[in-house]
This record gives sequence, C-alpha cells and structure tokens, in this order.
Amino acid sequence: MKASTAEINKIFTNFTKLKALVIGDLMVDSYVFGKVDRISPEAPVPIIHVKSTESRLGGAANVALNLAALGVKPILAGVIGADTEGRQFARLLKKHGLEEKGVVTSVNRVTTVKTRIVGNNAQMLRIDEENTENLDKADKEKFLSLLSRLILNDSPHVVIFEDYDKGVIDEDVIAHVVKTCKGRKIPVCVDPKNVTF
Repeated sequence: MKASTAEINKIFTNFTKLKALVIGDLMVDSYVFGKVDRISPEAPVPIIHVKSTESRLGGAANVALNLAALGVKPILAGVIGADTEGRQFARLLKKHGLEEKGVVTSVNRVTTVKTRIVGNNAQMLRIDEENTENLDKADKEKFLSLLSRLILNDSPHVVIFEDYDKGVIDEDVIAHVVKTCKGRKIPVCVDPKNVTF
C-alpha cells in the first residue's frame, strides 16, 4: 500500500518531536583539495598543489548532524582531546547548532582527525591522528556520570551507539547505558565496528 503525501509529511513532522542520544567516537573529517601535475624528484610520489581545505564533523558527530537534518534533536556524547583539533571540533558543533553538553574533554587523549588528501578529484592519501586505547579510569568515570545525567535529565526517545572502535565505547559503557535505559524503557540501537557488540 502506497503512503500518501500527507502520511509522509506526518512521519517527518513527528521527527521534530524526537530526541536521540548519540554516543560514540567524535572526530574531525579534514580535507585537502588540490591539483597534481607532476611527480616529486625526491621520491616517486605525486606533488599536490593545495587549492582549498575544509573541516567537517565526523564519526558520531556526523550521525548527529544527519539526524538534525531530519528534524530530530540530537544529543551528542563522546570524548575529544584538550587540543587545537578539539577546539576546532567545538567550533564546528557551534557552527551547526549542535550542543556541547555531552562532550568530555580529556587531557589524556587526542581528538581524532582523519585528513584526506584529494588531488585531481581522487583521494590519494588519508592521514589518521587518533587514540584507540580505552578511556582511562578517570575519563571513563566522568563519561559514565555524564551519560547518566543526559539519559535521566534529557529523556531521549532513543539511544544510538555509533562505534568506530576508537576506545570510547567498551563493555562498561554499554552495560551502564543499557541498564539505565532499560529502567526508563528507552530503546538502544547499535551501529557497531567493535567486536564488543
């Protein structure tokens, strides 16, 4: 049976009443665009003449951005580093109207940045700056406490684990969130990369 335009509009209108807590790995997707017209005399590698650069929200933050585009109110939760890239991430959140209240800043980690080098409209190289170890005890306790507050105070309609295997989501975080959500009958969805799931 085919849905009518009114029914489809109602579905999208209902999105605007939803809140989704997105828990996961936060990152900056960085792009360097340029032109390649010769090979380096130092090594058999292309030389790219940079024309422009761009930074975008990546990982779980990109998922939150997509939800916002559908009209859902995303609540983003994750960990960034106390570094230049972390401040850039915060500026990108502000630029897109996303809240920072679920973001923990850690002095023990770097902000994940994936830099893609694009020459002549083809990706030539990707450079990853990241931590993949699990959160240390202090950061994990801070993060778990924050997740409890977000679930209890913001009352999301759904929780989404968005895992890129960077160490933020582990068995403790999963168990804590599932237990807290179960008591409030909040569904938990998973987009896994980690074998923990």
